[in-house]
Amino acid sequence: MVRTAVLFALLGMLAWGVWAVFADYATQTLEPEVAMAISYAIGVGVAILYIAVQSGPVTLTNSGVTFAIAGGLFSGIGSISYYAALQYGSTAIATTITALYFIVAAVLGAVFLGESVSMRDMAGIGLAIGAVALLAT
Repeated sequence: MVRTAVLFALLGMLAWGVWAVFADYATQTLEPEVAMAISYAIGVGVAILYIAVQSGPVTLTNSGVTFAIAGGLFSGIGSISYYAALQYGSTAIATTITALYFIVAAVLGAVFLGESVSMRDMAGIGLAIGAVALLAT
């Protein structure tokens, strides 16, 4: 299970790295919201294809759908902001700063989900912030 998670995470990392470059190219000739809409429409198609090839029925719950809608709202806001950052700045800066979203997720997870944040986690967050500061200057 862990190995599968790591493999998918690595694939996601590589795909998002390539996506960032194409998103930057797109914002050179398209408005950020248009580039994002086209990119995400294709992404939805990929997700639907992935669902179609999986075995088993799709199960929907009210709470799951509600959380997915809320997640989509924030994903859309974040994505348009990211694409706008690409249009007005460099790929390196836009990508490294927005990649710190995990800090927001860690804080919200600790506050609302009762997840623990150790000193080691805090050190990692601090180092990530330092890395972004170095990359963004």
